[in-house]
Amino acid sequence: MTDLDLCYRTATELIALIHKGELSARQLMEAHLAQIDRLNPKVNAIVTYLPERAMEAARAADEAQAHGEPLGPLHGLPIAHKDLEDTAGVRTTYGSPLFRDHVPEKDALIVERIKKAGAISVGKTNVPEFGAGSQTYNEVFGETLNPYDLTKTCGGSSGGAAVALACRMLPIADGSDMGGSLRNPANYCNVVGFRTSPGRVPVWPTATAWSPFSVQGPMARTVEDAALLLSAIAGPDPRSPISIEQPGDLFRRPLARDFRGVKTAWCPDLGGAFPVDPRVTAVLESRRDTFTDLGLIVEEAAPDMTDADECFKVWRAWQFELARGELVEKHRDQVKETVIWNVQEGQKLSGPQLGRAEIKRTALYHRVRQFMEEYEFLLLVVSQVSPFDVRQRYVTEINGVPMSTYIDWMKSCYYISIVGNPAISVPCGFTPEGLPVGIQIVGRHHDDWGVLQLAYAFQQATQVWKRLPSL
Repeated sequence: MTDLDLCYRTATELIALIHKGELSARQLMEAHLAQIDRLNPKVNAIVTYLPERAMEAARAADEAQAHGEPLGPLHGLPIAHKDLEDTAGVRTTYGSPLFRDHVPEKDALIVERIKKAGAISVGKTNVPEFGAGSQTYNEVFGETLNPYDLTKTCGGSSGGAAVALACRMLPIADGSDMGGSLRNPANYCNVVGFRTSPGRVPVWPTATAWSPFSVQGPMARTVEDAALLLSAIAGPDPRSPISIEQPGDLFRRPLARDFRGVKTAWCPDLGGAFPVDPRVTAVLESRRDTFTDLGLIVEEAAPDMTDADECFKVWRAWQFELARGELVEKHRDQVKETVIWNVQEGQKLSGPQLGRAEIKRTALYHRVRQFMEEYEFLLLVVSQVSPFDVRQRYVTEINGVPMSTYIDWMKSCYYISIVGNPAISVPCGFTPEGLPVGIQIVGRHHDDWGVLQLAYAFQQATQVWKRLPSL
């Protein structure tokens, strides 16, 4: 088996080989480091790179296995952590010039769990500044390019992670998502990104531990690999008061399920809630029959998403002001304009505005909950447009409809974020220009497992994930 063969194997296959003693962590790491050396200079996905440290850790992993020590579920798998997540002793910039040389003393909880499960970090993946915006560029490391077309964006904010997966530089990666940051880049890079239920993957450190808006989750090439990574990072932790009590190892069960007779709502634009580029819609429509072939009852229907836009923007602005307000006040000249705008919007908010937004969000949650008592899943677009020019910072219009803010083109994702339902982006097809398009599968409240099962069934029926970049 060549190094390149190893890079093309799924994480699930690689773990099986390691556990059977047919593959060493050193062999696996050498193969992926060689792939990084070949391709990363072309796409700029991994921005802090630690090959020597990774090889040292791989040798230690092999020694532990030779001595009969128990192996974690991710033993020996190479990974890189999103540059928003603190990594002890490793530079973490958050994509900001203000933190260009910042080295945290402690790991974030998600990093802590991934290490404990046996994965080995090769460094950090690129992000937009403070994760703001679904376009991965910053003033520290520059732009991350889409491997299917190097002139196009890879999305964001987990853009470096998605590109590293698409280029087979990594078998798994972590990410986070407030308004689409796991789903959008996965959609743009023909990989899988799973926005888990709030609390499924406990978030720490955070100044707003009760907040359900920004979540962490797995990215991978396949649904099985995403489930594998989720099994290692999910589960309760006392540092997160909203953490879900179910253990992570529930996600290591077989994903196969009989979907005959399951009612599903087909709503690419959530019932006309936002404009969608017709090329994106066409890709989804070409796969609609796949769901009926799987036995699902697919009906055109959509929940009432009234007030979703207002609720998300109010709570996003409040979160940004809490997290970045003091920084903007002290270093305004070194923070990008969209972050400043978000903070300013938060500063304008009043207590009554927040209260009204929460009342509306509660009503929205119940409308969606009641709708999904009839329909187990929603099927819709991930992003409203296909990958655009990497020099364009955000989408300003769709189908002639102007976007009023830099995030409006991601309503298809953040309308789901605001109600807290689990949602996954799974490869669906390609535009005539050869650009990837994913489909977003949304499940009922806390039904992360059901979402993974339907995503797996769709993946197995289509096999779109196997189409590699020409790079």
